[in-house]
Amino acid sequence: MSTPLAPARPSGLALAVRDSSTMLRRNLLHARRYPSLTLNLLLTPIMLLLLFVYIFGDTMSAGIGGGDADRSAYIAYLVPGLLLMTIGSTTIGTAVSVSNDMTEGIIARFRTMAIHRGSVLVGHVIGSVLQSVISVALVGAVAVAIGFRSTNATVLEWVAAFGLLVLFAMALTWIAVGMGLISPNAEAAGNNAMPLIFLPLISSTFVPIDAMPGWFQPIAEYQPFTPAIETLRGLLLGSEIGHNGWLAVAWCVGLAVLGYFWSTSKFNHDPK
Repeated sequence: MSTPLAPARPSGLALAVRDSSTMLRRNLLHARRYPSLTLNLLLTPIMLLLLFVYIFGDTMSAGIGGGDADRSAYIAYLVPGLLLMTIGSTTIGTAVSVSNDMTEGIIARFRTMAIHRGSVLVGHVIGSVLQSVISVALVGAVAVAIGFRSTNATVLEWVAAFGLLVLFAMALTWIAVGMGLISPNAEAAGNNAMPLIFLPLISSTFVPIDAMPGWFQPIAEYQPFTPAIETLRGLLLGSEIGHNGWLAVAWCVGLAVLGYFWSTSKFNHDPK
């Protein structure tokens, strides 16, 4: 009598993909059930967009344009930076979500289950990137509604712009995951991740770097947001990109690698 064959165990890669997909669904369900955090973080770039366009738009455009007040030109200048700020805002929610998982005991339960160890973090990262893309689309829709228009961007440039946004979201998300892992509670996680909103405020989002005080220009120039903003402006508006494209990619890859190793190391050794 033949012995029934035991079901084949999935390979390591198949197990990782299956468990990561499960964790992704879990995180998306949490985001759908508790949308208030995402909406609150999304309101920050939208409110700044409306504030700077309708309250400061003429004054800011006159200062940048040498005396000519052109609100539409300032909308075009402002939007790329606010799209990247939107990504920074969204990833704060990721830091809070990871911290909640670490402090509420669910991670300890996952450790006792036969699931791929890295799937918990991968689910958070992919879910956050998807939320960032949706948030960017919503802010972009508001920008288009109030007058933003791309200047002769080709299909290839649009694809490159989308790729840059996704890469930037991936990089900031891994950093946010690390911040969530080192935080003792959700409130501390939100505070630790605040630089992801603060850095765009001291970049070239609102005014050109050469319009800033000389002592402040290096602070605005040598940080990850400024080259990414200038690259996105070049792709969407046809301005000069120069070396900013390579700098933006280098920052994204460097932050993603740093965040990945930091997060996985902390997660694998955290006793909680």
